[in-house]
Amino acid sequence: MNVSRLLKMVTGGIEAFLGIPFLGGSIILASAWAPLQVMFFLHLVTLIICIVQKERFHGSILGLITSVVGYVPILGMLMHIVTALVLFIDASRGSRNKKNEHVIDVK
Repeated sequence: MNVSRLLKMVTGGIEAFLGIPFLGGSIILASAWAPLQVMFFLHLVTLIICIVQKERFHGSILGLITSVVGYVPILGMLMHIVTALVLFIDASRGSRNKKNEHVIDVK
């Protein structure tokens, strides 16, 4: 497993945890929204690594948006759940250039 897929799984797991009704919200409120700032940074790092490794990055972009919108209580919870699902799907699908991996470049 490459680094970008591992980071998508980790950030997806954290997003899923933050999306748990009442529990995720109470953790975010109790720590003065610091988890949203940490997640923004993690999604940004994941996005950069995904671009470098030519992996899918839709979940990381959605995670950045979720970290900004997460300040709104109900909307934030829904966004965390959706982002977690998208990140898990992105991680399971692998490279966006997978169809061209079987081609051998001979020059």
